[in-house]
Amino acid sequence: MAILAIDQGTTSTRAMVFSADREVLSSASRPLAQHFPCDGWVEHDPEDIWTAVQQVVAEAARAITGPIAAIGITNQRETTVVWERATGRPIHRAIVWQDRRTAEVCSRLRDAGLEPLIQARTGLVLDAYFSATKIAWIIDHVAGARARAERGELLFGTIDCFMVWRLTAGHVHATDATNASRTLLYDIRSNQWDDDLLAQFRVPRAMLPEVRDCSADFGSTTILGAPVPITGVVGDQQAAAIGQACLEPGMAKATFGTGCFVLLNTGAVPLVSHNRLLTTVAWRISGATSYALEGSVFNAGTVVQWLRDRLRILPDAAASERIAASVGDTRGVYLVPAFTGLGAPYWDPDARGAIVGLSRDSSDGEIVRAALESVAYQCRDLLDAMAADGAVPQRLRVDGGMAANGWLMQFLSDLTALPIDRPRSTETTALGAALLAGMRVGVYPPLALQGSSWRAERSFAAAMDPTRREALYAGWKRAVGRVR
Repeated sequence: MAILAIDQGTTSTRAMVFSADREVLSSASRPLAQHFPCDGWVEHDPEDIWTAVQQVVAEAARAITGPIAAIGITNQRETTVVWERATGRPIHRAIVWQDRRTAEVCSRLRDAGLEPLIQARTGLVLDAYFSATKIAWIIDHVAGARARAERGELLFGTIDCFMVWRLTAGHVHATDATNASRTLLYDIRSNQWDDDLLAQFRVPRAMLPEVRDCSADFGSTTILGAPVPITGVVGDQQAAAIGQACLEPGMAKATFGTGCFVLLNTGAVPLVSHNRLLTTVAWRISGATSYALEGSVFNAGTVVQWLRDRLRILPDAAASERIAASVGDTRGVYLVPAFTGLGAPYWDPDARGAIVGLSRDSSDGEIVRAALESVAYQCRDLLDAMAADGAVPQRLRVDGGMAANGWLMQFLSDLTALPIDRPRSTETTALGAALLAGMRVGVYPPLALQGSSWRAERSFAAAMDPTRREALYAGWKRAVGRVR
């Protein structure tokens, strides 16, 4: 029996079919257009997402023989959709997690003293990154939407929830605990929507989905003809942690996709950060919640995309590794990719990107290398904040598209003085969703028994002189100071 995973990300929608022994049997992908109506605004068309989901599921399923036992879903988190209950039609484009349009609202609420309450109940900081202010913005800016939302005519969901609604023909309006924990509206200790926060953010309770376990019944779909159950839903970073088998407290992973996300498993204890990191639900299975400490960087893969598509100094993303390795160092050049502000641990929505340290001798090579280095520097920012909170990983497992860049992974190890482990398959996000779905239908064993299946493809060990390491990082901190 096979499991199909839908991985709906920021720049693409993918479907992958996994065998009972976790091998990839087939896959299909479609790019996703992003829309930038104003500075700092980022949107997706939910209908584009739905069309791509149908296409990739059909393509991936056609490539295999035999039945699909269940479907798992993983998704870009925080991205917000509001749609009509009666028709399923979105009333506005989806507001993407990177979007900064509600930063001023967050600033006012912070000045009013709301952030301590938010952190205590949700584990999050007060930032436009999360869903609550996006929901309020949509229903305040679409004519008549707030009154319709209060009457129960409009529904909210993150992308997973919207997909479940469409896949089940409107029969199931539900999300999972990991996605709910990224809304600023969910109490991660009591595991329920919080009425005080709903009032503060002016979000009608009638819009909200039911919150279920990550491995649970989310209805069935006829997208493949015969009914297939949907039995796993999980946010993309938590899915990657499961796919990386970070199942014990203290284990950590870093995913390098559009952004960079470091999750450290803290087990049954929701560790409160004093260094502007996030406490989040890692997964909830059979009603039992595991937690993680998370650091979120907004721009990682987007840096290489920008060099390729905007500056046009890269023929393709893969060339960045060769070019970076061809120059001995950046000669003092630092690139700070604050295209949509800075995430953890700075949380500065007004910061904007910069290249500092340029001279007439600077070349494309130094800029490309500085761009890759910026990803490692931001990752170290997160790891240093975790260490200050008392959570110090001994190793770091890596995945995502940029994990294939051996030069970058070696620089990351040099900069953090940590061993970096890259798995045999970097498709860990889709795998995590598949494992959760397969557990529910008996294709895979319980989560606690799955750690032994993880295998490293390559490990990177630090080789940089400590004095040089700290000098380079000090230069990065100065560069960040220039854009804040």
